Amino acid sequence: MFLINGSTPPAPKKVSVSVQDLSSGSSGRNADGQMMIDFVASKRKIECEWPSLTTAEMSQVMQLISGVTFTVTYIDPETGAAKTITCYKGDRTAPVYWIIDGAVRWESLKVNFIEV
Repeated sequence: MFLINGSTPPAPKKVSVSVQDLSSGSSGRNADGQMMIDFVASKRKIECEWPSLTTAEMSQVMQLISGVTFTVTYIDPETGAAKTITCYKGDRTAPVYWIIDGAVRWESLKVNFIEV
């Protein structure tokens, strides 16, 4: 299961979920060298890669993630269940595979979704 804003995009070929623990700026080592961690939250980063896409498929995905923030539903590795998070997007990489008679075929699409 993989949804963006409740819609089903073309199936990604790779979805990699990172769990990132965030600590405050006051975290660090004290004078005795002990680590002092002021834990703030755990957030998810989802790295996605789509295989070759038509122009219509590329447009569909790009439109689904066009907002500043949006929801992503995925299977969370910690719980094993579907989880919906609000994300923003990282850089989008979309190399062209070929252009024939004005028709474009995209080699792939790579984008990261970072939980807000």
